[in-house]
Amino acid sequence: MPDRSMKGVYPILSAPINEKGQLVVEDLERQVEWIIGKGVHGVGIAVATEIYKFTEQERDLILNTVVRVNNNRVKVVMNTGAEGTEQAIFLSKRAEELGADALMIRPTSFIPVPTSENIDYFVRIAESVSLPIFLQDQGTALVPPAMAVECAKRHENLCYIKVETPPTIPRMGETQKLAEGSGLILFGGAGGAFAIEEFRRGSVGTMPGSTLPDMFVRVWDLFQAGDENAAEAEMQRHAPLIQVLAQGQGLAGWVYKHIMVRRGVFSPGSDFARHPALKPDPQQYVEIDRILEELDLIGQ
Repeated sequence: MPDRSMKGVYPILSAPINEKGQLVVEDLERQVEWIIGKGVHGVGIAVATEIYKFTEQERDLILNTVVRVNNNRVKVVMNTGAEGTEQAIFLSKRAEELGADALMIRPTSFIPVPTSENIDYFVRIAESVSLPIFLQDQGTALVPPAMAVECAKRHENLCYIKVETPPTIPRMGETQKLAEGSGLILFGGAGGAFAIEEFRRGSVGTMPGSTLPDMFVRVWDLFQAGDENAAEAEMQRHAPLIQVLAQGQGLAGWVYKHIMVRRGVFSPGSDFARHPALKPDPQQYVEIDRILEELDLIGQ
């Protein structure tokens, strides 16, 4: 039986990259320790890690490093999606060999195929491994609620979904209604911007970015304790930063890593995004630092 116990805060790790485009392993190790120390329940290696920009050897290095440093303290989720079924099966088996606790997979999207083909894609991957799988429902690669429920019925490993297609609040609500009795377990994502609203609609966890694990753990703990007002106040206090982190076209990768440097996790110079990615202008860095100072997050 797949592990159906996963819940809570699962930040997606950022990849520390230097100006030569190289992974800075020491900073990745430091990040894993720092995030676990904030009380999270799991970590993810996924789109926000820029995993799609790394070679197979680099993917192995990232996962190996995270698994080694984690040392079974929290769950590790690895993104193994690909545009071909055989490729995704290869990546999924490799992740299982290297110690991942779960997989996260988007449907194929480069060339549109019928829903039945993507369901078969997920089922074939599920049959090849013994790990639970998060179906990743994303704006550019949709897993509609009915499709997710059908996947869960077709194979027991297809038991989680990360709902990220905007607007996520009604999407989560619709998925919750259709999933009743199917065994499908709901998580939120999209930077955790609507985590509380998603918790109210059946989500048992959230996968935000790497920069605010402490805040999201506080929000989770407060919500679980029944203090929704305090949880909302915590989210609202950090809303300006969450808004900045939601930028597209590659900006978010730069911003996440800049914040990780400013919080003392990454070394200066490990804040490059893998190319291609739009870089913030100098003024935006000043604006971000102002927010960090107001939240007392510099060096924290």
